[in-house]
Amino acid sequence: MSSSEESFLARRIDASAAPLVAVDALALSAVLTVGVINHNGVEYLSTAPVGWLLTLVPFLVGWAVAAPLVGAYSAGAAESAKAAIPLAVRAWVPGSIVGFALRASPLFSGGFQLSFGVVMFVTGGVALVVGRWLFFKVLG
Repeated sequence: MSSSEESFLARRIDASAAPLVAVDALALSAVLTVGVINHNGVEYLSTAPVGWLLTLVPFLVGWAVAAPLVGAYSAGAAESAKAAIPLAVRAWVPGSIVGFALRASPLFSGGFQLSFGVVMFVTGGVALVVGRWLFFKVLG
């Protein structure tokens, strides 16, 4: 890796923001799990755990790709909710698009419908905002 690439990622990933990784993953997983339960019932979580996990994967991958590039885990994100929340929202825009593209691909079932996209975009964004706000309210 060249030094410019290292400095690019070094500016966007800081160890002090590591707890936010768990907060964000839990927030997105919770929203998606509620959706799975609403559409399939709570028993689906135990009877089809692979199906449940395959519902989470496209959006967690999208988040994992977009969040570091946007700076959602930069040093500034670890300082306050005021800094962390806008970074999460900015990262969710491309992260959700990657998730939608993966879900629409032959790699995952479910496909993509506009109504699902709107609901997931809004609820995922709200979950990230609430998760980060709670994190700083409780620990900050």
